[in-house]
Amino acid sequence: MFEFSWPWLFVLLPLPWLLRLFKPVHSEGNTRLRIPSFAKHNLGAQVVQQQARGISIFEWLVWLLLVIALANPTWLDEPITLPNEGRDIMLAVDLSGSMTEQDMAYQGQYVDRLTMVKAVLSDFIEQRQGDRLGLILFGDTAFLQTPLTRDVKTVSQMLSEAQIGLVGRATAIGDALGLSVKRFASKDESNRIVVLLTDGQNTAGNLDPEEALLLAREEGIKVYTIGVGSDNPRGFSLFNMGGMSGGSLDETLLKRIAEQTGGLYFRAKDVAGLQQIYQELDKLEPISADEQTFRPQSALFYFPLLIALTLIGLRVMFISAKALRQEA
Repeated sequence: MFEFSWPWLFVLLPLPWLLRLFKPVHSEGNTRLRIPSFAKHNLGAQVVQQQARGISIFEWLVWLLLVIALANPTWLDEPITLPNEGRDIMLAVDLSGSMTEQDMAYQGQYVDRLTMVKAVLSDFIEQRQGDRLGLILFGDTAFLQTPLTRDVKTVSQMLSEAQIGLVGRATAIGDALGLSVKRFASKDESNRIVVLLTDGQNTAGNLDPEEALLLAREEGIKVYTIGVGSDNPRGFSLFNMGGMSGGSLDETLLKRIAEQTGGLYFRAKDVAGLQQIYQELDKLEPISADEQTFRPQSALFYFPLLIALTLIGLRVMFISAKALRQEA
């Protein structure tokens, strides 16, 4: 379908006639500004003669094309319906000092826990097409790194840039869960899910995990908890030289949070354990929202603009050539 973005600009069409009507025509002898090149080819006289006889059809045509270009003619394609269903998933990732322990087997070598979490979660994030993801990082406290968005590339990038100790070395599980619930407060019509990954127990923060659990239950938010850490620690941690084994993990709390919110608890001792959450989240029924449609637009203003400029150029060339022939 063809339309103009600013059709009201067509009120400018009679402008040349109005200017002609209210502005007196000056004779050549009264012209204050004299251009030598115009005088040489007698172009000034030709312009005055054109003014005396009024506005030509050619000039009206050029003006019409310019006004059409200003009105921004646009071609609208057929409406396209966008799929608008999915899940709202908030990822809460532990950045405490114990996440540096190198006890996770990944691609034939032992890596620290955060490296393994980043590697597996990055793949998980890329597969969340249609879902909205957010990212919360927590240590001594919790902060929102990325709000809920369908821009999964940005979420993945923010996760890859996360560093141990960015928010302290402790573990504020209650703050992380509470902040996740808060970010979901205005999202009623969605499958609201929190994926909380930690390798320790609650040792910091302003909100007790039990209070955060109560808030999550009241809001109907499902929490999937993941306990990260091998049963066979290798004893090296950048922030805790004595090592922090899987035994420091508060599995009782993580299981209770998952069970009382309708989620599941996973023990990620290796990559395979962490990847289990893929299948479980895919089983959840996506929530359909209001359909969104858009119509692709193609701007066409440059067609009348180019035609007008071409006509003006040809007109100038024709007048110049005519004047040169007369002079010869």
